[in-house]
Amino acid sequence: MRVLVIGATGNVGTSVVPALSALDEVDEIIGASRRPARLEAAKATWGRLDLVSDDIEPALEGIDAVVDLAWAIQPSRDGDTLRAVNVTARERLLAAIAAAGAPALIYNSSVGAYSPARAADAFVDEGYPTDGIPTSFYSRHKAEVERLLDRFEREHPAVRVVRFRPALIFKREAASEIRRYFAGPLLPTPLLRRGRLPLLPIPRGLRMQAVHADDVGCALAAAVVRPEARGAFNLAAEPVLGPRELGEALGARPVSVPSGLVRRLAGVTWRARLQPSPPGWLDMGMQVPLLDATRARAELDWEPTRSSTDTLRELLDGMADSAGIATPPLDPQASGMLRADEFRSGVGGRLHGRGGAPRY
Repeated sequence: MRVLVIGATGNVGTSVVPALSALDEVDEIIGASRRPARLEAAKATWGRLDLVSDDIEPALEGIDAVVDLAWAIQPSRDGDTLRAVNVTARERLLAAIAAAGAPALIYNSSVGAYSPARAADAFVDEGYPTDGIPTSFYSRHKAEVERLLDRFEREHPAVRVVRFRPALIFKREAASEIRRYFAGPLLPTPLLRRGRLPLLPIPRGLRMQAVHADDVGCALAAAVVRPEARGAFNLAAEPVLGPRELGEALGARPVSVPSGLVRRLAGVTWRARLQPSPPGWLDMGMQVPLLDATRARAELDWEPTRSSTDTLRELLDGMADSAGIATPPLDPQASGMLRADEFRSGVGGRLHGRGGAPRY
C-alpha cells in the first residue's frame, strides 16, 4: 500500500508518518509538504507539494490513500491567503483525487468545525452540526471544507472518505510552533514551568479537550488500512480540562475572569501586533462542544495512550524548554535570535529566512 501524507512535517504529520511506518499493510509513505524536510522514518520518502500552486495529479499516481493534514493558521491578518490555503486548495485536491482515481482520502478536520454547543457540559457525537463558529476564520474554513467533502462524497461514492475531528492536538515537539502561532514572541515561556505562576486567570466558562499528536497519528493510520472505515470520527482524551485541571497543570490557583473582558483584551493586543491570535480563537474555544470519541474506540480500536492533562503538561514543559524538531513548521530556531523574525513579520505574519525565502 502506498500512502501520500500531505503536510507531513507538521504537528500531526510527524506523528502520522511513524504510525504508518509501523503497519505491515503499508509498503511506502510519501511525505509531502510545501517546505520538505527529510526525517528518519522507515518506508518514507520526502518531497515537495504545494496544494495552492502545484499540479497535484502527478503526485497521486499509484497512491492507495491520501492523508490530508495541510492547513494554515498564519499569516493571521491575511484572510485571502488563509482561505486560499485552507479552502481553495482543498477544492484543487479533491478535483485531483477524482481525476486520478485515488481510492481513499483521510482528512484531518477539527472540533472547530462544529456549531456552538447547545449545552456547556453535553458531549456530542459525529452527527452534530458542522456549521462552525462564525467569528473564527479557522472554524469557518473547517466548516467550508466539511461542505466540500459532503458534495465530493455524493459525486464520487467510490472514493472512501474519512474525516477526523480531534480536540486540541499537542506534543512536546510542536511546542515552539504552538507558542509562535498562538502566544507570540512576548510570552515569557519560563513562567510555564510548574509552580512559577501563583495565579492563573481563566475566562469564565472555559473548558476544553486535548489529545496527543501521537494518538491522533495512530487513529489516522488505522483509518488508512481499514477499508471499512468511512465517515467522521471524534478524537479526544480524558479528562475535560476545566479551571481545576488547568490550574493543576501549571501549579497555579485558577482565577475566573469575565470572558468578554478577555476577548476585548485579545482584540486590542492583536490589533496592536502584540500577539498573533485574533479574538475569534477565544470565541471558538468558548463555544465548541465537548467531543464523544466512542466511535473511534469502537470501530478503530483506538484508545489514547496519554491523558489530556499529561498531554497539556508535556506541551507546557516543551514551551518552557523551546522544544521542537528540525522541520520548517516545528523548528525552534525559526523565530531567529531573541524571536526577532517574529517581530519583523508583524507578529502573526509569515517568517522569512535569509534571502527572503518564506520559512512557514
